[in-house]
Parts: sequence; C-alpha cells; structure tokens
Amino acid sequence: MAIVALEALEALVGRPFPGGTYTVEPYQNWLTNDVVLAPQRDDDLAHPMYCYYAALAGMGISLDELFALAHASADDGVMFGEAEIELVGPMRVGVTYSVRGSFTSVVRKEGKKAGVFDILAFALELVDPAGDVVGVSTNSFVFPRRDG
Repeated sequence: MAIVALEALEALVGRPFPGGTYTVEPYQNWLTNDVVLAPQRDDDLAHPMYCYYAALAGMGISLDELFALAHASADDGVMFGEAEIELVGPMRVGVTYSVRGSFTSVVRKEGKKAGVFDILAFALELVDPAGDVVGVSTNSFVFPRRDG
C-alpha cells in the first residue's frame, strides 16, 4: 500500500460516525459475565465491557468501512492500538443506548523497523434514553504504510 497523504487522513478529524443504537440483552450479559469469570448479578447492571462492545457495535459503520476511510484494508495488517473506557453512569441490561462519536486525531510516526505508520483515534459516546452520556469508549487503530 502506498503512503497516504497525511492531509487526507487529517480531514477525518472531527468527522462524525453515522451512529446507531445498541441494547444489552440479558443473555449476552450473562454470557459475558460467564466468560470473564465475573459474578452473575441479580440486578440489571451490565458488565462494564459493554461500554466498549456497545460503542463499536453501534457506531454505524463496520471495521472494514472504518479501515477504508483510512485508505486501508484488514489485509494491510491494521493493528488495534489503544482502548480506554470511561463509565460516567451505570449501563443497564435491556436498555437501548444511542451511540455517537467522531474521529479525534491522526498521528503519523516512523520507526526504524516498522517504517511509516498512522495512528487514527476516535471516541464514541453511549447515551441513555434520557439523553445522558453513560460511557465513552476511546479507541485507536494503527495503519502500517509502505512505499510502492
């Protein structure tokens, strides 16, 4: 893959995602707790990882589409960068959350062995039916770039 003009990637910063919705289903929450060996709860609180799961599932585009916006595909060796979740309020099983967000930054770096690569970051908010933000999922992907 040829190196993409940095200006083309910088144009993504501030661009919103289409967004969508996500509902934490009871059986999914049960399975998540089971697989991560978390205790099963007898209330309606969702596992904290749903801040991440719901945000990515409800952002309104697929990862393939996100990669295409960065002029790449999974075949180019795109790697997951960083993830941070911030729970502002409780996430509840059975509640449908709206997801909104945008691209927040792009950084170009070069390493001796890795060569040129771009780090594209974005933040997604989970909004409850009352309009309150209950969580923020901030993520980045690393896009290796090669000459020619």
